[in-house]
Amino acid sequence: MNRPFDDTTRRNIAGLCAGFARLPASEPAPALKRAAVAIVLVEADGAQSGTALLLTLRASSLRAHRGQWALPGGRCDEGETPIEAALRELHEELGLALGPGDVLGLLDDYPTRSGYLITPVVLWAHVSTAILPNPAEVASVHRIPLRDIEQDDVFDFVAIPESAGRVIRFRYESQFIHAPTAAMVYQFREVLAGRDTRVADLEQPVFAWK
Repeated sequence: MNRPFDDTTRRNIAGLCAGFARLPASEPAPALKRAAVAIVLVEADGAQSGTALLLTLRASSLRAHRGQWALPGGRCDEGETPIEAALRELHEELGLALGPGDVLGLLDDYPTRSGYLITPVVLWAHVSTAILPNPAEVASVHRIPLRDIEQDDVFDFVAIPESAGRVIRFRYESQFIHAPTAAMVYQFREVLAGRDTRVADLEQPVFAWK
């Protein structure tokens, strides 16, 4: 489905997010730290008309998860809500200054093998908003048209000997993007289809466990 980048699409997605039966937020287990990521909706590039979401490739100089695909985000500071953390991290990583009025909704918290409980925050970025990546954190920024994540064959699930859970993968430009990013993008795809699909049990590849 093509979703034009306009007020009608914004209202439709906000309505779908409002209708999503999010699992109740809970305090993370003692071993998990609270974090948040931004699922930012923007205008697709050039000939790729419609609405897209932003994915980043993390800088190779970062201490953790260097060179991996990610949604903008990070750890919540002391006393910070997930929405506040997602907005702050988005500004620090991509120079996008969005506010609470740009929030369309929240998805389920996702626990990671690396010790975080991540809250995905869905945001709408205005057409005139410039993206200025911070090179210390971001190697590149990619606009993924929503129609691409809504295709039937772009997500798959594989077994690994180290876990009973299925590893979810998202295929993008002949590469695989894995959980947690793939799991949260997949749940957002399901929200767009009006489905309350849970993803917390979807596994990450072993290289992302640290």
